[in-house]
Amino acid sequence: MTALRLIIVGLGARARTWIEVVNANPDVQIVALCDPDPKARAAALERFPKLSIGESLADVVGADADAVLLATPPGGREAQIETACQAGLAILAEKPLSDNVATATRFVEMAEDAGVHLIVGLNFRYLGVTCAMRDLLDQGAIGTAEFGRFIYERWRDGTQDWLNSYPLTMDHPMLWEQSIHHFDLMRHVYRAEPRHIQAHTFNPSWTMYAGDTNVSALIAFEGGMSVTYQGTWQAGHEPMNFNWRTDGSEGIVVQRAMFGDLAWAKRMEPELTPVSLPDHVPWITDAAALLRSFVATCKGTAPPECTGRDHLQSLYMLEACILASARRATVEIHEVRQL
Repeated sequence: MTALRLIIVGLGARARTWIEVVNANPDVQIVALCDPDPKARAAALERFPKLSIGESLADVVGADADAVLLATPPGGREAQIETACQAGLAILAEKPLSDNVATATRFVEMAEDAGVHLIVGLNFRYLGVTCAMRDLLDQGAIGTAEFGRFIYERWRDGTQDWLNSYPLTMDHPMLWEQSIHHFDLMRHVYRAEPRHIQAHTFNPSWTMYAGDTNVSALIAFEGGMSVTYQGTWQAGHEPMNFNWRTDGSEGIVVQRAMFGDLAWAKRMEPELTPVSLPDHVPWITDAAALLRSFVATCKGTAPPECTGRDHLQSLYMLEACILASARRATVEIHEVRQL
């Protein structure tokens, strides 16, 4: 099978992981790189002297390519999406697709009109623990799941050079950059769409971020599922506290680490039963699986997953949280869809 010819846009922290993952996949070939930072381009040219390297996607779109990977901040992607669509390139974009729901909707419609695939990098769907949890619920291991509690408490030092720095100045960085993963996982694992949300967002006094890093939400899904959510990037202690518990009519499922530690029990069983999970390298194994799915979609051998159209449903949840916090009132998802 001919390798998928890929252009990578953005050479920051996330791109370093993607380049490693792409180079390990024999079905993908990097044909060009681009970044507005001259230092980043110079470093890339030294490492990849045979590749076409430019300031923007428009500078390298003449390279013989099939697809583009946007490892760029969610704000300011208009030209990148437009150029890719005009060139007929399939798009794999880091989440979120945009930091504005209306703009993300326009991107989705643009790609659909151009007839190109638009896939969002929701790599946590491909974690072994996510797949195992979904299977347990599908099999009815704990009966009918009706409520959950999702806790994510992390000290994220946004000044560290191995992390993207743009969230430091974002509005609602926790929602747009982290909770988007969690909300997508809820929809994916529970196979349910949100109905209405109550929320409160805020910043602790010691924050290094301009926008709110704390999110508390009550999320009601269609079909009767309810989730209590607590997320923060400015927790007062390390290591990270991750705990996602789902209660059903016959027992519970609990994920106690971001990349694993899954267990379950029937009601009244004294001990949780651990679930065997495949080996996993954080940020690598999941991204590799996402890339394989993207390649299969581009080759026409598998249906698209994590589409831009599906991603909008999770973005509506973010917007509903922002509105609910501002209003101190419940927000119906259908209202956000109509904005």
